[in-house]
Amino acid sequence: MATSQHYLWAGGHFILLTAALRYFIAWVTFKTISTWWYKASFFGALLSYAIVCHKSLGTPQPTLEFVRRALLDENVQYFLLAFFWWTSKPVAIALLPYTIFSLFHALTFTRTTLMPQFLPPAAPAAAGGPPQPHPLAKRLQGWVKANYDPAMRLVAFTELLIFVRVLLGAVTFRNSLLSPLVYGHFLRQRYYQSAFTRDAIALADARISGLVNRPGNPPMLINVWAKARELTGRWAGGTIAPQQPAGGAAAGARRD
Repeated sequence: MATSQHYLWAGGHFILLTAALRYFIAWVTFKTISTWWYKASFFGALLSYAIVCHKSLGTPQPTLEFVRRALLDENVQYFLLAFFWWTSKPVAIALLPYTIFSLFHALTFTRTTLMPQFLPPAAPAAAGGPPQPHPLAKRLQGWVKANYDPAMRLVAFTELLIFVRVLLGAVTFRNSLLSPLVYGHFLRQRYYQSAFTRDAIALADARISGLVNRPGNPPMLINVWAKARELTGRWAGGTIAPQQPAGGAAAGARRD
């Protein structure tokens, strides 16, 4: 049975989805919109993540061990990033990964918690067997399972685009100089913790390298790209141990 905490967690996702949809509609139609909707979206993310982080890690403890364990937790990483976006100048694309995560969580909550309260279960498949989920719930479950991996790949590529956006934004003073540093560290963590991120980075690297190393390109361009790859590899090649996703890894926005 769902608890009040579970409903509050789901409420955060529904707040995020509603506010993000309103913000994205204005963004893609080039209309002016209050940043209130942007802030409200990340407030929903913070609400959901706070609950998941507490459930995963328990009450915060003033110890180095707890801090270390928390900082290696995907839920905490997404919570801290959401707080950073919530307190920063809006970057619209930063909302997209959280929106995708919340969509899947909201659909799952609807199927497992809300639908059984309004839709009667189907007849048992066999005499004396357990009641079957409503056909609509089964179709929703099938859609979520079929589209989860493609959605996570989309998130991984979107997170790379966000880094490009904040890097260019720092150069053009559209966002703070701190943004690419914060987000770069976040991506470094994701590389060690997410196969989707590793695949996205490998594909992006292969595509860019193929373009840069085409015959006829200036040697300087090739050298600059090679140096950039070398420096990035040194920076990313730290001693962070790959983490196995917990049962609720990124559950505020990713898996539950």
